[in-house]
Amino acid sequence: MPYEHPLHEAKFCPVQDFASRVADMPRPLVFTNGCFDVLHRGHVTYLSRARALGASLVVALNSDQSVRRLGKGADRPLNSLEDRMAVIAALESVSLVTWFEEDTPLARIIEARPDVLAKGGDWPIDAIVGAIEVRAWGGSIHSIPFEFERSTTALVERIRNTRNAHG
Repeated sequence: MPYEHPLHEAKFCPVQDFASRVADMPRPLVFTNGCFDVLHRGHVTYLSRARALGASLVVALNSDQSVRRLGKGADRPLNSLEDRMAVIAALESVSLVTWFEEDTPLARIIEARPDVLAKGGDWPIDAIVGAIEVRAWGGSIHSIPFEFERSTTALVERIRNTRNAHG
């Protein structure tokens, strides 16, 4: 039997197709972004809360190079962009997944013209990239409070400490 791509991979969206794919999505459209390196309960809950703010949820992931520039550690991301996209796309709450090579997702935000821009509760609304632009076309900005204090960076550190403690 020939290999068939999993259904969730239909949610993958190359950058060059992003504007046209987003234009056809149900509104209100919610946009969020992040590394989503090692998916945990905090991520899944956050994405579900973001989706509840609209009819569609677009997630833009930092490319591998973009993650490295964030200073999260020399070995980050642990998972490649393709693997991170597959995991995020498999979530029911997510409608479309793309990426950005730049340090911020501003270009994808402008292309998407979302009705709602969402980030996690560690982001003050005025510090969210794209907030000025989204407000200018009448959209809303949401900093979604954390319900579960989870962190990929903390998880990676805990794994390292456990490994070092056991030799």
